[in-house]
Amino acid sequence: MGAFLAAFRKNRTKIWVGAVTLLLVFYLVVSFQRSILLLMDNNMAAKAIGAAYLVLPIVGAWALIRELMFGARTEQMARILEAEGGLPVDELPRTPAGRIIRAAADQEFEKYKAEAEAAPEDWRSWFRLSCAYDAAGDRKRARASMRDAGRLFRGNVQAS
Repeated sequence: MGAFLAAFRKNRTKIWVGAVTLLLVFYLVVSFQRSILLLMDNNMAAKAIGAAYLVLPIVGAWALIRELMFGARTEQMARILEAEGGLPVDELPRTPAGRIIRAAADQEFEKYKAEAEAAPEDWRSWFRLSCAYDAAGDRKRARASMRDAGRLFRGNVQAS
């Protein structure tokens, strides 16, 4: 039982992503089925609603695939950085509740920002900058920086 709990804790995020993905796929399948049923109806209003409703599963599938690919690429980059010893070390001071102290995160952020500015074509610097944005609490910029890292990473992999 202890090994099971350890494996669960280690893969907790993947398990939740899998569960949410399954629920979303179920919703997309049901939505697609309902849109087809509406399209087959003789009423023109029902056909119009069915055509409009068909957009939901298409957009949902596109977003799901895009986010899963983003997560897989991020994990791949993290494994490479970990093997190289290039992952940022989380030694930031925390409050008693476990939150990172913002001033310390902002100070650490400047180091990674300078690194990314010095090497704008290196996906590793953008990955570390993304981690610094995340530690500073700026999730939007963290995600944008990780997307930049992924774009540069894909470019490096294709060029190799």
